[in-house]
Parts: sequence; C-alpha cells; structure tokens
Amino acid sequence: MTTTQQASTKQDILRYLLKQGHATAQQLADALEISPQATRRHLKDLEAAQFIHHELIQVGMGRPQHKYFLSRRGKEQFPHRYGEFTVSFLDTLLETVGEEQVGVVLRKQWERKAADYRDRIGSGSLRERLEKLVRLRQEEGYMAELHVLEEAGEETGYILAEHHCAISEVAESFPTVCGHELEMFSAVLLDCTIERTHWLNDGEHRCGYLVRVG
Repeated sequence: MTTTQQASTKQDILRYLLKQGHATAQQLADALEISPQATRRHLKDLEAAQFIHHELIQVGMGRPQHKYFLSRRGKEQFPHRYGEFTVSFLDTLLETVGEEQVGVVLRKQWERKAADYRDRIGSGSLRERLEKLVRLRQEEGYMAELHVLEEAGEETGYILAEHHCAISEVAESFPTVCGHELEMFSAVLLDCTIERTHWLNDGEHRCGYLVRVG
C-alpha cells in the first residue's frame, strides 16, 4: 500500500469515528473493507499522533473490547470556520453595543482565560510554569515553544514563541486582542515582567514574549 493510500485510510478511520462516535477495530475493518491487522496498524499510528484514544468497554461476559474515539486533536483535523464566525459575531456586537462595550467583553474573556491558566499551571519554578503554559497553548493550536536565555551559564529569562496563531483571523480584524494576550500572560505570571519581542501582525514569522522574573 502506498503512503498516499495509507493517509487516505487513516482519514477514512477519522471520518468514521466522527460520524459514529466510537468503534472497535473489527467494526472499522468491516466498514472500510480492510484487514483487521491493517486496521490495528492504522489505529496505533493515529493514537501515537494523539488523533484518537481508546477505552476498555465490558460487553456482556466476554473480554473487554477496545473502543476508539476521536480526541480533540482528531476533531480539529476536519475543516472549521470558527475564526470567521467569531469575527462576524464581534462585528455584530460592535454595531449593536459599540466599541467600548466590545472592549469590556474582550477584557472579561482574557481575564477568565488568565484565571484558568493560573489554576492549571499551578505553582513551581518559572521554567516549570512556562513549560506547562507552552503545553496548554500547543493544545489550543498556537505552535508554542520555550527558549531559554542564558548568561554565564545561568538562566536570565525566557522567550515564549508562537509560530502559529490560533486566533489569527480575529487578530487581523481586532488587533486589540493581541494587546490583551500580553496582559493575559502578565496576569498568569504575576511575579514576572513580560514584553513583546515579535508580532505576527507586523509581518514577522512569530509572536514572541520576553519573560523575566521581577
């Protein structure tokens, strides 16, 4: 089987799980008319890529069965237009309640997001908290990375870099949300100073934030 065919079969598995909610390897093999062995290989690859996950389900008196489900990342492989909807919604809100009230709504949103991040990253060293924050941003589609700044062998700060913006469509129409992102990070890392070093909206290849203690 060629690589293209393998990719197509994996897409077929994801589409089937999207439609049916869950399935066993045998159900997938029957539905897609491929061998159980090949099905299990594809499932193993998809699970390694975090597109699916499985649960052991007890059926009657027999052995538990592996049932496969789409993960959040798997669902994100299908086309969506959330950004377009959000921009349209904010435009309507702007026309209805005015710029000041839209600003209040956006501020409330980033404040809630900051509180959620603080709860989820918990305590620990700055590096530990930043590493957790990066993982959370990656889960949201930001393609985030953490770079350590060193001087004389000691860590002096960090660069939080994001090469892909999950809300780029919104940011293009409402660039103030980017300012809120900076405020949000400052509210998450209360013991730090944070400044923007790069900005996708300025044509740069990433958004970057310099984070230092104090």
